[in-house]
Amino acid sequence: MKKIAALSLLLVGGLTLVAFTKTIKNPSKDKLLVEIISYVLNRGHFSPSQIDDSFSENVYMNYLNGLDGRHQFFIKADINNFNNYKRKIDDQIKASKVDFFNLSHEKFLQRMEQVKAFYPDLLKKPFDFSKEERINTDYENVPYAQSLSELKTVWRKFLKFNALGIYAGLKEREEDKKAADSTYVVKSDVALEVETREVLKEDMKYFFEARDDLNRNDFFSVYVNAIALQFDPHTSYLAPSAKDRFDQNISGKFEGIGARLTKRNQEIEIVEVISGGPVWRGKLIEPGDKILKVAQVDETPVDVVGMRLDDVIKLIKGPKGTQVFLTIKKVDGSITVVPITRDVIELEEVFAKSTIIEKNNQRFGLIHLPRFYVDFTDYGNRNAATDVKNEIAKLKAEGVEGIVFDLRNNGGGSLQTVVDMAGYFIEDGPIVQVKSTGGQKQILSDLDKSIEWDGPLVIMVNEFSASASEILAAALQDYKRAIVLGSKQTFGKGTVQNVIDLNQIISNNTYGDLGAMKLTTDKFYRINGGSTQLEGVKSDIIFPNRYAYIDTGEKDQDNPLEWDKISPTDYTLWSSGDQYKYAIERSQKRLADNPFVQLIDEQAKWVKSRQNNYDFPLNFEAYLSKNESIDQQAEKFEKLKEFKNILSFKALEKDLPLIQKDAISKEKRVRWEESLGKDIYVDEAINVLSDLTKLKGNKRSIAQIKQ
Repeated sequence: MKKIAALSLLLVGGLTLVAFTKTIKNPSKDKLLVEIISYVLNRGHFSPSQIDDSFSENVYMNYLNGLDGRHQFFIKADINNFNNYKRKIDDQIKASKVDFFNLSHEKFLQRMEQVKAFYPDLLKKPFDFSKEERINTDYENVPYAQSLSELKTVWRKFLKFNALGIYAGLKEREEDKKAADSTYVVKSDVALEVETREVLKEDMKYFFEARDDLNRNDFFSVYVNAIALQFDPHTSYLAPSAKDRFDQNISGKFEGIGARLTKRNQEIEIVEVISGGPVWRGKLIEPGDKILKVAQVDETPVDVVGMRLDDVIKLIKGPKGTQVFLTIKKVDGSITVVPITRDVIELEEVFAKSTIIEKNNQRFGLIHLPRFYVDFTDYGNRNAATDVKNEIAKLKAEGVEGIVFDLRNNGGGSLQTVVDMAGYFIEDGPIVQVKSTGGQKQILSDLDKSIEWDGPLVIMVNEFSASASEILAAALQDYKRAIVLGSKQTFGKGTVQNVIDLNQIISNNTYGDLGAMKLTTDKFYRINGGSTQLEGVKSDIIFPNRYAYIDTGEKDQDNPLEWDKISPTDYTLWSSGDQYKYAIERSQKRLADNPFVQLIDEQAKWVKSRQNNYDFPLNFEAYLSKNESIDQQAEKFEKLKEFKNILSFKALEKDLPLIQKDAISKEKRVRWEESLGKDIYVDEAINVLSDLTKLKGNKRSIAQIKQ
């Protein structure tokens, strides 16, 4: 083993895993990565897995699913060949060998080239939509094709299935045109079938273009992460560019030009200009423009046509204050060189925002927090905790009587911001308990006796509220400081990840950037001693949604850590028992009598019933009949779109300059408030706050809970 340096751990939490991209081209680096990653997993993981034959089989299946989950490339003979390694991957890992990866990678590339060679011929022949045949989309349980000839049949059905959707859409378009203009001559079925194949041909070109953009290191990341996944769902390898995106996601900002790019027909195209960034300020580039060349100061321009998108992004991004020169082909065909000074780009959509809500002469506030963001290089910089504190101050200045804290779909983030944030609503005390690798326990507490908000508080959650969101909801629920309203339970991610820079592990590194490892090193526990792992946070007021019966939580992931509990800590209850009990009972009665709520629950059961529907006809009439049946069943749920609350929304005075700075910001704000106006969950949260404000004596108890 190479010389191992001390591990410097950076505490984070999060739900969403990141896509993985390029490292370097030296194949021998793969062996080194396996060695280092194996070392880190076994020494640093909270609950290391036994690397044995059973482990090997799980890695084998997970890797093949990641590589060819739809069984569209490998054939049975390939799998028979791979099976020789099914119980040997554990030995490969221990010996730092990558023979199985090399074999499977080379075979996958071969099969992909064969498919690329034969699929165009399948699209030359018209589809017979009158033929009676079916397709099974339960890919995991569909056997691999026995031969290349059978693989062509698999692809013919796959293409036909996609063609049916396109064809049906084109037919509907023609009918709409005829309905709008009786003189319109509807295209024939033959013409529409030809157009369908042209559309599908273009789609498939982009499908394979994206795969051609992958290199060996992308595939190796899939293999390494099949290994990491056996430890738990949130442990993963981050290749260098993936680590950059992880940092961007957790901080909500990056240094660059402020534009989102895509690759189509080997060309790099601007698809979005980020409001407030250098490109937006310069007004010289717009969506639809294409980047032909990229040049640094005093350097020869690099032709980027055909280059990997990640590599182009790497050329364009750079430190704040530096310049980059883009050769742009405008939408009108003209070509110009545009100099851009890079800057820090803040992605406003990931940051906390708030609005005033008025109902029956009462004013309430709503704070929406998409994630618990932080800049780990400088905690004093913009982060979720300080932003929420500012939003509370602005809402207080506008005289709100209660606050809704919207954590729906918030997958987590920085643990420190949660501790700071929870402290805004209590005087002081423990927020969360953390047990680390080796069993050491730590209590993270709010030590600041100041309170930013002591009024009524409702926290909104759903099945996708995870990690840091669950810590905050659990803590304030245990203190009886807030009423939690939402799904039956939150996601159930009770683990904490640390990001380990693999470059710090090995001395005298000559292999280039090794990337990082996101490693589960801790479990967190509520102050009452229970873990949120698997069980999540149970809502005080259960409000069904369309995903209520779908398997979406931590318990439905691969290899989750188990639930357990530890000793509770001491904490002081907020004096809200009677008031909150009253508000909860009132809410439960309203929901029981609300026909919209009953319909949402029906919809959720219907969605669940359709979850395992994998059998589809490839006959057009049968396809239409099946869709019409689904539409008829779904029609009863269209009434849900009619819901509109009687709330009025108003931007805070201090936010108006930011909102009015450009049309994009205004439009985003309008759309957000329109969605809130149709949000039945926000409507009930405001009802709960209204009930709480009618009650007197909203003071804290001095009763000490010593459990």
